[in-house]
Amino acid sequence: MKNIVLIGMPGVGKSTIGVLLAKTLGFSFVDTDLIIQQNTGRLLQEIIDADGLDAFCIIEERAICSVEAQENAVIATGGSAVYSRDAMLHLKKYGTVYYLSLPMDELKKRLSNIRTRGIAMRPDDTIEDVFRRRIELYDEYSDIVVDCSEKTAEQTVEEISGYHILL
Repeated sequence: MKNIVLIGMPGVGKSTIGVLLAKTLGFSFVDTDLIIQQNTGRLLQEIIDADGLDAFCIIEERAICSVEAQENAVIATGGSAVYSRDAMLHLKKYGTVYYLSLPMDELKKRLSNIRTRGIAMRPDDTIEDVFRRRIELYDEYSDIVVDCSEKTAEQTVEEISGYHILL
């Protein structure tokens, strides 16, 4: 069975849903943000603050491209993974890409710590700016869009599991 790759904005629940999905399907779980932290020995926000957004995106691309070809894994990416065409094409080779979608008003309710969370954004950006910049990329790289609006994590896991069994 193919891997499941989760993309979407910060706060949509990629890591939470990813862990639950992996448990439900008996898959392994990979979080590319954790790979970055393990490889660098730093928090995401520390990298962004010290090295800048462009350097962070290069580090993220390398981390994603280092994910070995495997089967039966759920891979949760950072929200900015879509900035790298190479990283996304690497992930698409080995899995089905699910875009976990939420409207801006729901995202804002979930994101109270945008300046400390490790979100790849310019210092003068708002979360709305980031959303506008990424939404077309999420649509471009996704195979399946999952509307997570007003759903629990368990409901989203059930929906993705249903899609994945049919593939």
